[in-house]
Amino acid sequence: MRQAVSMVARLGFRLQQLPSVLSRQLSCAQDVLRRTPLYDLHLAHGGKMVEFAGWSLPVQYRDSHVDSHLHTRQHCSLFDVSHMLQTKILGSDRVKLMESIVVGDIAELEPNQGTLSLFTNEAGGILDDLIVTNTSEGYLYVVSNAGCCDKDLALMQNKVREFQNKGSDVGLEVMDNALLALQGPTAAQVLQAGVADDLRKLPFMSSAVMEVFGVSSCRVTRCGYTGEDGVEISVPAAGAVHLATALLENPEVKLAGLAARDSLRLEAGLCLYGKDIDERTTPVEGSLGWTLGTVTSGCPSPCLKKNVAMGYVPYEYSQPGTLLLVEVRRKQQMAMVSKMPFVPRNYYTLK
Repeated sequence: MRQAVSMVARLGFRLQQLPSVLSRQLSCAQDVLRRTPLYDLHLAHGGKMVEFAGWSLPVQYRDSHVDSHLHTRQHCSLFDVSHMLQTKILGSDRVKLMESIVVGDIAELEPNQGTLSLFTNEAGGILDDLIVTNTSEGYLYVVSNAGCCDKDLALMQNKVREFQNKGSDVGLEVMDNALLALQGPTAAQVLQAGVADDLRKLPFMSSAVMEVFGVSSCRVTRCGYTGEDGVEISVPAAGAVHLATALLENPEVKLAGLAARDSLRLEAGLCLYGKDIDERTTPVEGSLGWTLGTVTSGCPSPCLKKNVAMGYVPYEYSQPGTLLLVEVRRKQQMAMVSKMPFVPRNYYTLK
């Protein structure tokens, strides 16, 4: 008997050898790649630039990938995630429009509260994962993946036109803000020095517009992709370098790249679109016909000193402690099903 994805998918496996999935997404071809406002800053700090989703982004800096990973877990790191698609959904019918294309109850969100959601196709497959925030400024703030930018934007634009043709009050605006992620147990302490708002009142998945280290009109959202406490700051492009430089003046903060971001999210049991979830995966069943051999994400865990991975198995093999054989580089390796996440998540919530 098959079970729903909530009981089956995102299982963890401790393996002897597994390459990071990130290496298969990166290349050194940098012709006609888009650049974030922090491109020159990355180069000045020794960033090794690679292609990712059509952008030139740092995979790591002078510190090793493992050092960056552990620094994030112990202190805090600054990630440039400006390649993410940021949009505003406007108009009095904005919630109705968004609920027609995502999984989730957007109408129940409190002002400045956000939620993780999914774009789905007509067959129920996952087109992308995204965060939707119901802002107090009268629009929905949407952040989705750069690798899905074209199809996400087309989906939203087509739905806006459909609603407008029916007389609904909706609109869409693509934002050109930079997006900086400050992640780690000391992130709030570092950020508090540059804002007037009390960050103790900003729990996980909530946001507020504020001035940050002298840069006005920044949207600070308490969220991230590492499993640690932290924020993502949507900042006007013209102020991005100033803000990043101000944050880096604190010795707690170091720059981190794509390699650390990938291993951090994997330790925290967070999915990567295109690897762990895609259009063949539904929120309900998770393509349960898949069996191991189809490991979706894997890498050595710097914190656990073991190799970890995510994959899909039938329900009868999904209980923690179950031993499995998986094929890694044409060799069979013993794996053990483990509860997720591998490393505890440390999100900040109000007591």
